[in-house]
Amino acid sequence: MDIPKGTYGFRFAEDPELQLCVLFAAGCDSITTPSYRWDGLERTDGPLLLFQYTFSGEGVYESENQIHRVTAGQAFLAEIPGPHRYYYHPESKEPWEFLFLLFRPQLILPHWRKFRREAGEVPHLPLDSAPVRLSRMIVVDAAAGRISDPLIASSCVYQFVTELARMQVASLRNRENWSQNVRRAAEFIELHYARMTSIEQLAEHVSLSKYHLIRRFSASTGLTPGAYLTRVRIEKAMELLRGTALSIEAIAERIGYSSGSYFIKAFRGLTGLTPGEFRSGGESLVYRKLFFD
Repeated sequence: MDIPKGTYGFRFAEDPELQLCVLFAAGCDSITTPSYRWDGLERTDGPLLLFQYTFSGEGVYESENQIHRVTAGQAFLAEIPGPHRYYYHPESKEPWEFLFLLFRPQLILPHWRKFRREAGEVPHLPLDSAPVRLSRMIVVDAAAGRISDPLIASSCVYQFVTELARMQVASLRNRENWSQNVRRAAEFIELHYARMTSIEQLAEHVSLSKYHLIRRFSASTGLTPGAYLTRVRIEKAMELLRGTALSIEAIAERIGYSSGSYFIKAFRGLTGLTPGEFRSGGESLVYRKLFFD
């Protein structure tokens, strides 16, 4: 493992005019002794958030009434102070090798808790995933003395935590993780957006009740089937507005809206612009396309 061993602490002076994320410590270690033990209720250096990622070997993370063996490719996320313990098991046969980041919770706690709520306290993270790559980079930069002021430290922390959140969103939106019924529903919308008349029609196609379709589709894609349909239609409309001379009414009909006024309302609701404004470039920026989450 090409990461320098050791713990690197940061105690930059706070600037009252700036709201910054605070990096408290970063490091990499190889543990071989049962004397390595931390109790989240006994620590006095909080409030802190801890991310600890295992490269090899294993450790134990206890939280509430759950006991986790943390092995290679797993991380644990802990809030300090808190009801948890983590330690090197006395029966372990090989070193527990890991890196860790500690930071203050201000500005990032909502991102942190959202990720932990959705991914769990002990998630699996691929070694080449963005959060793990960033955490490695932070430790390497810390060892090299490149995190030399609070602005650099804040940027490191915020980028790391937003990549955690983005990874979870990307995982949820990844079609490979969708059930077959949800994938079939999305494909049906993408192919038949101009002729869809109701969610009942879609539910019948995938052999689900309307209620179960909406629940499963929303959980997988982050959108209801109706919102997904609107998104597809508006994306097609943008292509037609900038790539053809078709009238607003003709575009509305082509993408499945019963009237131009309804199309205009839907377009403005999603983009903040009317179709005419988008086509003319009358806004301050001339968009070829708009991207949505």
